[in-house]
Amino acid sequence: MLHPFIKALLILIASSLSLALTRADERPNIIIILCDDLGYGDLSCYGNTVIRTPNIDHLASEGIRFTSFYSSSPVCSPSRVGLMTGRTPNRAGVYDWIPRGNRMHMGKNEFTMPAMLKKTGYATCMSGKWHCNGLFNQKKQPQPGDFGFDHWFATQNNAAPSHEDPKNFVRNGKSVGITKGFSCQIVAQEAVNWITEHVKNNPDQPFFSYVAFHEPHEPIASPVNLINNYPEAKKKGEALYYANVENMDSAVGQITRCLDRLKVKENTLVIFSSDNGPETLNRYRGAWRSHGSPGSLRGMKLHTHEAGIRVAGIMRWPIQIKAKQISDAPVSALDLLPTFASLAAGEIPINLKLDGADMVNAFGGATVQRKQPLFWCYYSALNKAKIAIRDGDWKLLASLKSADGKNIKARSITESNRTLLKEAKLGDFELYKISIDINEMNNLAQKNPKKLDTLTKKLESIYMNMVQDAKTWQ
Repeated sequence: MLHPFIKALLILIASSLSLALTRADERPNIIIILCDDLGYGDLSCYGNTVIRTPNIDHLASEGIRFTSFYSSSPVCSPSRVGLMTGRTPNRAGVYDWIPRGNRMHMGKNEFTMPAMLKKTGYATCMSGKWHCNGLFNQKKQPQPGDFGFDHWFATQNNAAPSHEDPKNFVRNGKSVGITKGFSCQIVAQEAVNWITEHVKNNPDQPFFSYVAFHEPHEPIASPVNLINNYPEAKKKGEALYYANVENMDSAVGQITRCLDRLKVKENTLVIFSSDNGPETLNRYRGAWRSHGSPGSLRGMKLHTHEAGIRVAGIMRWPIQIKAKQISDAPVSALDLLPTFASLAAGEIPINLKLDGADMVNAFGGATVQRKQPLFWCYYSALNKAKIAIRDGDWKLLASLKSADGKNIKARSITESNRTLLKEAKLGDFELYKISIDINEMNNLAQKNPKKLDTLTKKLESIYMNMVQDAKTWQ
């Protein structure tokens, strides 16, 4: 006869194991849908009164819509690296957008979301815009398959020559050639085909699909029938842009209908967002077609003000996320990796410096508990402030200055400028109570010196820690 205590202990252990197994069996499928240069105000569920986005609106109505969701950078490449790693992208050595042929890239030793999920038993697929390296589909730099994707179908940067009939897609290392149709439908269909095949052949294995649209980034092309939906457009390129967003919305519908058809909707976490804020009309010659809306936010893409980094953030998971929620809790793309680790029983290396936090509690609208504020560093920002933090209700921005008081100009950290950047002094402070001043109109830096001092110390500490860790490029 077993001692009552031993018997009770064994029952407890058995119950714990049973619970663990149940949770493992119920791990969600995960789909990330990422747009390119989508403005905070481009969707009807975020206030746009012109562009038709019924599929995304429906997705939002069935889950939670975050009004303070942030990308990890105001520009594409570092934003994507931040999403993949859960780390401020500067730590991985990606400071700015990566031109074709550039040596800057996400290092092969970076711990990534797909690699973590694959290790826990997930099947993984990437479809769309990669933009985490300069030497795309070359052995000199790691490719999507080197970061845990079982299947990948991607471009280095933009769909070329435009969104229509692109010819620069690569599937698992082999060039595809001209692909007929529009990029968003092509990317969505690749994901749909892979998901369908996977569910058919491996119904008990959870899957992760990363769907990275090129839309509505330049160079834009849109179906004529959708362009004709906007006869009220008056400015050159306006109808073309609106149709582009609507076309992307239809591609979202391709994916959600696939989940319905396969009967996997209930336990699939779908996340919709953008890599950064909207392009500015006429910022460069080709941008005459860029009519993205920042809503009421200040700035644009390439700004550390809100319009550069505050983006759409929608999450649907029917069995876990209550429908019709709207939350103003500050959350970030950096939070996705640690959240997925929690949901999928993923192991994060003990010594890995993560900048994101587990946001599972935010699925119910609660505030995310963080060890440090949300942080951005973008040396090429078009506005004066190159670094910023959001700490609860507050946001602090600052420029970086040399010892002689001059603003520091740098695109990345190199061996030649590391000392300069490490010794940089903060200045030109902008302090906003961002929870009530989302358009950043009331600078409280002089009116609230105590809060300024507190946040300045936090910003300095985070920045210096990042500079110390950041990879350099010769």
